[in-house]
Amino acid sequence: MWLWEEQLGLTRRFSFPPSSLACYLSGKLDVEPGECIKVKGKILSDAKGFAVNVGKDSSTLMLHFNPRFDCHGDVNTIVCNSKEDGAWGEEDRKADFPFQHGDKIEICISFDATEVKVKLPEAEFEFPNRMGMEKIQYLAVEGDFKVKAIKFS
Repeated sequence: MWLWEEQLGLTRRFSFPPSSLACYLSGKLDVEPGECIKVKGKILSDAKGFAVNVGKDSSTLMLHFNPRFDCHGDVNTIVCNSKEDGAWGEEDRKADFPFQHGDKIEICISFDATEVKVKLPEAEFEFPNRMGMEKIQYLAVEGDFKVKAIKFS
């Protein structure tokens, strides 16, 4: 069953630039290894970039998955990273860029003790679980991406 943003009570806030949208879900999440977080939505037609963050909270992230169309000096690049107690780790850049402006997509994030997997219909990315996190309690989707639904399975 898909959970729609109204059912989840997602917090939305507009930030700069005005097209950027952020949705946060925390506190009641308890996603365990092997389970999947599916985020369904649409990339904005003028997207510069967006990010999907999962972890313990905003300062402790297992994964920062950040497709960049044209921002922070990157063009058509996916940047992955982790954050521990507010300090970013070493960035991991992915050359494969399966995203297009205006696309409707579904992103599936799952993990185990050693790695995090991000699955798309046409690609899969892996990133180390650097802190060995045992559960996901926080999910944030930020930037030029409109969340339509979230599913846990």
